[in-house]
Amino acid sequence: MTKAEDLVADIEALEEKLAAAKTSITSRFIGQERVVDLTLSALLCGGHALLIGLPGLGKTRLVETLSTVMGLNGNRVQFTPDLMPSDILGSEVLETGSDGSRAFKFIEGPIFCQLLMADEINRASPRTQSALLQAMQEKVVTVAGETRSLDAPFHVLATQNPIEQEGTYPLPEAQLDRFLVQIDVPYPTRDTEKDILLATTGTEEAQSTQVFDGESLIAAQHLLRRMPVGDAVVEMILDLVRAFRPDDPAASDKVKEVVAWGPGPRAAQALMLTVRARALLQGRLAPSPEDVLDMARPVLVHRMALSFSARARGEDLGALIDEIAAGMARTEAAA
Repeated sequence: MTKAEDLVADIEALEEKLAAAKTSITSRFIGQERVVDLTLSALLCGGHALLIGLPGLGKTRLVETLSTVMGLNGNRVQFTPDLMPSDILGSEVLETGSDGSRAFKFIEGPIFCQLLMADEINRASPRTQSALLQAMQEKVVTVAGETRSLDAPFHVLATQNPIEQEGTYPLPEAQLDRFLVQIDVPYPTRDTEKDILLATTGTEEAQSTQVFDGESLIAAQHLLRRMPVGDAVVEMILDLVRAFRPDDPAASDKVKEVVAWGPGPRAAQALMLTVRARALLQGRLAPSPEDVLDMARPVLVHRMALSFSARARGEDLGALIDEIAAGMARTEAAA
């Protein structure tokens, strides 16, 4: 077989495995296919995800199910205002040996895992939030002057409550940019809620089964990066990202008016990866322009900011992204 044929066979095998993983996840996390797809996309891309939704919508259940299905060693940290960086990273303690000798020993924190759930991440102080910056970007932590590698693969799935803002600390721009995607977890539809009621209030609940493990997930991440991306898709990614930078000539008057600052190169990198993941999850061998338009909002919305006057008028970033993306789609169709 040629290299191209090998790549096609590998992609098709991975697509079957992903379909089995998705079936296992949705047996416990019912109905929210969009949320599941975006979360799986983040893991396939080797990135992190920020899940935003009201209490009781199943965010914790989703992360626990993912840990089982993807075969990852997971830990959960409940972020609170009094949480310290050492509570996440670990710390050195002074130990006395049986011979009376004394030496420092490093006690690993919960971040030394493969899937970290950072629950209500915006309730911790900026000092504690910043403890995750190095870990999320470089997959290492530095404690007491020594750099220690984290487990591979390493992913952070953080949750945030959009309405309880009292006693919270908004995530800084550098922290938000570390998240590959922002995933909005909406209320379920009536039919979905009925299915949830029937599935979770009986004597038995569906159990998820392991489909991946750490090594196979890493292999999938490497395979995803080998997927071909056409020139049209690459150009569309660049056009879309640059269209939201107020000082770029490609930006519209609306963007210049309402956007304070736009997405950087990391946003284009994230789009390049996530469009491949979406194609994989839909059983295709290469991404299309439709994938770019679909992933625009979750990839870009947390990498931009409205101007003060736009916030005062109640402008919505998500709606702006959808509007610009739709206009780009019409232009592409006309061409």
